[in-house]
Amino acid sequence: MDELLELRNQIDEIDEQLIPLLLKRMEISKEVADYKVRKRLPVLNEKREQEILEDVEKKCGDMGNTIKTIFSATMDASRAVQHKIIGGGQPLRNLVNNAPHGEVLTANGKPIACQGVDGAYSAQAGKALFPDSEISFYRQFEDVFEAVYKGDARFGIIPVENSTAGSVHESYDLIMKYRFYVVGAYDLKISHCLCAKEGADYSKIQDVYSHPQALSQCSDFLNSFDFTGINFTNTAAAAKFVSESKKKNVACICSVEAAKKYGLTVLKKDIQNISNNTTRFIVISKDLVISKGANKISLIFSAPHKTGSLYRVLGRFSMTGLNLTKLESRPVENGGFDYYFYADVMGSVYDAETLDLLCALYDELPEFTFLGNFLEVK
Repeated sequence: MDELLELRNQIDEIDEQLIPLLLKRMEISKEVADYKVRKRLPVLNEKREQEILEDVEKKCGDMGNTIKTIFSATMDASRAVQHKIIGGGQPLRNLVNNAPHGEVLTANGKPIACQGVDGAYSAQAGKALFPDSEISFYRQFEDVFEAVYKGDARFGIIPVENSTAGSVHESYDLIMKYRFYVVGAYDLKISHCLCAKEGADYSKIQDVYSHPQALSQCSDFLNSFDFTGINFTNTAAAAKFVSESKKKNVACICSVEAAKKYGLTVLKKDIQNISNNTTRFIVISKDLVISKGANKISLIFSAPHKTGSLYRVLGRFSMTGLNLTKLESRPVENGGFDYYFYADVMGSVYDAETLDLLCALYDELPEFTFLGNFLEVK
């Protein structure tokens, strides 16, 4: 018999012995859950788990860390079984159960807040999602949040990610700060143009104004012509600025729509680094609304300062069969090198196992915020 085949057969035999033991462990976990219900005890007993893991590490010598990881996963699975029986996370369950759901997302004609000026890409996303609402423009991203907070706008629309330039960190920091709900998302294909005032000489262009994300998305083009990219608050605002400038050697990167809006000439179209350049915009709201067809969940959480803690949290999603599509870390503003994690997960809170997991994390993690369950329009 082949040597490798023999070794595999030995592993198979051991696995066959492990399966009934693991099943028995899970059955006992159910009995533990019943006991905890009667005694009103929490599912997680961190002190006991830590003592067990330290003991395992000592007993396993050089393989201590490896075996400890296996035991950690087993404990996580046992707690998941207990959470299903106990049904914790009641505040989160109540929030989900009481939220309006099952309808197409609408602002009922109320204003939508966007950053920038008329012609901004965020306004295009806003008009696509809310064709019956007026778009109100604000100078800064935080002004959009404030408009929603004060009730001046029903929803706000902000960019969070671009397929070329990556995450818009300012947006994530504001999400962390305000903890508004994410009730919708829209993926907008972005086609950038180099635009200038009528009669501008292409060869004499020196400074190109635009939002830092747009400059990054068009970096290859800018470098090829040795243009100087200058940061501006918004692509459409940059177009407005160039249209009002007395200089003839300045240009901007913006959309065709913004160029028409401010009377600029399009010198060059499709200057982005990749043709399939897409920006994801999210819809923020003070109130939780779960729209029809919602299939993506957004969360914020922190993990304990312990080896493997983030790995164990992520393993819980895999254990439930959920796919994480985004994980963004942002520093906590406490000077202690602590981090929040923003996560997007494919799923629905109306799936019992998914809601059980979220409620378990709500109970167990030092900080956990459910941001919403929404439909991403592409």
